[in-house]
Amino acid sequence: MAGNLKDREAYERLNYLYQAAHCVLSNNPENAELARFYCFTQKTITRRLVLRQDPSVKRTLCKNCSSLLIPGVTATTRQRRKNKKTSFTVMRCLNCGKSKRLLNNPDYSLWVDRPEAQLENQNQKQPDPAPPVTKKPRNPKPGRWAAQQQLSSSGKCAALMSFLSF
Repeated sequence: MAGNLKDREAYERLNYLYQAAHCVLSNNPENAELARFYCFTQKTITRRLVLRQDPSVKRTLCKNCSSLLIPGVTATTRQRRKNKKTSFTVMRCLNCGKSKRLLNNPDYSLWVDRPEAQLENQNQKQPDPAPPVTKKPRNPKPGRWAAQQQLSSSGKCAALMSFLSF
């Protein structure tokens, strides 16, 4: 329970830093460095505490310079088509020039958003336990172990002598 509380406090702090970066950029777009500092601090905390960020948050952060990607302010957004079926949104960071491609598929859902990913649903539907699998014992390698097995099973003096003459 204490570890869970620690993670909760860390996620609250991450949320605060993300909101602060958004607030700083919405009030004055020239404060991009301060927003970058907040996002870099957020990235450092997640790495240090080994936490997972929500994919929607990760999509709005530049992997290269840790700046917040807001279309028209700190990033440019373009729609590209690979072929007739697949199209992408390409976000390019104005600070470092790194591009990020995001798939435009309305039917696609993240694993996090699927019902089987939620812990409440996993606890409710427990699959029938499979019958236990019995493993066959391995054949021991020839050597000292085989000689001991032979000794215990047969009890002959000849086996004892061959074991002790190593």
